[in-house]
Amino acid sequence: MAPSARSGRALLRERNGKRSAALLFVACVLIATSACNSDGSDDNKAKASSTPSVSQPPKPTNPRETAKKEVISTYKAYWQEMEKLYADRSGKDAELKKYAAALALIRAEADARRAHDENLIHTGQVTVGTPTVTKLDIDRKVPNATISSCLDISHWDVVDTGTKKPVSLPSNRLTKYVIVSTVERWPEGWRVIKDEPQDKPC
Repeated sequence: MAPSARSGRALLRERNGKRSAALLFVACVLIATSACNSDGSDDNKAKASSTPSVSQPPKPTNPRETAKKEVISTYKAYWQEMEKLYADRSGKDAELKKYAAALALIRAEADARRAHDENLIHTGQVTVGTPTVTKLDIDRKVPNATISSCLDISHWDVVDTGTKKPVSLPSNRLTKYVIVSTVERWPEGWRVIKDEPQDKPC
């Protein structure tokens, strides 16, 4: 074959090679650009999905319902401290003043002292059943409430501190009875100010 024919073919192959290389380069650029756009889109979606949603403001509390819960909680704590007061002759373990005041506090401390002077203590547990706020006035100067419950003292034993044995009590006495109490909200918090056993079984 003549040298001119060979050189022409070589030139053609060189041009085709350059064209293929150029096309390959363009294809790579397009793929890379597409990949970048795709990654950016995914990042945006991820950022959008990770953005915290706006939280709803808390619902306003109902002052009456809040007061009822506080009254019941105070009344239960009051009887827990009564258990401590009657069980300890020194009276040091009880913190009844945190939950009682006025007539309720005076009567409880006097009755417990009388029992202790006779070498008697109360052991066991008082159960406050179904405490219910039957009346509530939170708009007056000193807010108050009336609470009714079924007081169970059947497991609250009177014990002679000398013999360490339970004292015999009348068999016909009520050990589960309705009790109505008055609670007031003082500057320090709710306080039981009066207890009124109803002499009615429950």
